[in-house]
Amino acid sequence: MVQNIIIFVIFAVAIAYMVRVIYRSVMPNKNAGCAKGCGGCSAIDLSKIQKELERKAV
Repeated sequence: MVQNIIIFVIFAVAIAYMVRVIYRSVMPNKNAGCAKGCGGCSAIDLSKIQKELERKAV
């Protein structure tokens, strides 16, 4: 009986973890600015990159 309870608890934790992983990959991160959650979409500043390239070219 105790073994069955332990197995059920481990199984429930594994299912909860998988649901959490899937949920976090599907739902957008509020701080990231896009659905991928990496923050790369809104973090690119093209004018800053251009200025750095011009400064390195001199």
